[in-house]
Amino acid sequence: MKIIIAGGTGFLGENLENYFSKKGNEVYILTRNPKRQNQIYWDAKTLGEWKNTLENAAVLINLTGKSVDCRYNEKNKQEIYSSRIDSTKVLQQAVDQSINKPKLWMNASSATIYVHSEKHLNTEENGIIGDDFSMNICKSWEAEFFKSENGNVRKVALRTSIVLGKNGGAFPKLKMITKLGLGGKQGRGNQYVSWIHIGDFCKVVEWIIQNEDISGAVNVRAPNPLSNEELMKKIRRQLKIPFGLNSPVWQLELASLFLGTETELLLKSRNVYPERLIKSGFQFSYLNLNEALYNLFEY
Repeated sequence: MKIIIAGGTGFLGENLENYFSKKGNEVYILTRNPKRQNQIYWDAKTLGEWKNTLENAAVLINLTGKSVDCRYNEKNKQEIYSSRIDSTKVLQQAVDQSINKPKLWMNASSATIYVHSEKHLNTEENGIIGDDFSMNICKSWEAEFFKSENGNVRKVALRTSIVLGKNGGAFPKLKMITKLGLGGKQGRGNQYVSWIHIGDFCKVVEWIIQNEDISGAVNVRAPNPLSNEELMKKIRRQLKIPFGLNSPVWQLELASLFLGTETELLLKSRNVYPERLIKSGFQFSYLNLNEALYNLFEY
């Protein structure tokens, strides 16, 4: 297959590129800083020569977007919004102009689209979508993505949760703070953490490619969310560290100022279930966190 990954130089993009390249697929990356032969320049907002790459592609995957791991000041909020909307909009223009269009277009989204929930399990069907900055970003992102329909282009929004992998994402940071003795619960610790192993994330993308009846929004996460307190306990156990200092909310608020991030990333309860994947017959390699951590801590 010919696969195009827009914004594919980050943690998720690099893993997808390796996964599909090893299976003999032709993978091209759209990036602002091309460094390899299969990387093509684009600025993620205007049409250019890159649009020709979409011709005869089997799959287009858009992962473009400024990281939300920052302070939500007005400048950053605007960049978070525009980076997602502009890239989706210009890709739509490129798809519209293609003669032989990609058969499938997957666009990144986030499980953050659902409200903070400690009791309600959010599926694609019954998930409660709320109204704040993060949720509105996700809503606008998906609205832009699904606004235009090309009859022959199947569209899937990947509502991804925390992806755990050795070479990026949240896991190396969680491992580091645990080694420093700060691996206790964050806040009350009862907020749910929805997660997926990077290996399963790549398998989900492949599964969606193979199953042509899957379209619309898909929750990309393992089926067993657990509390923040339980998550940190399991990481401590794997590292054989008997204790971890708890971090009350006031302490997290202070730390987030110095680290240039927001406490929402740690304190929001993402209680999400991958109903569509389960019903379609997808088999997770890492169903529970112990299995995932055992793999991630292997050296």
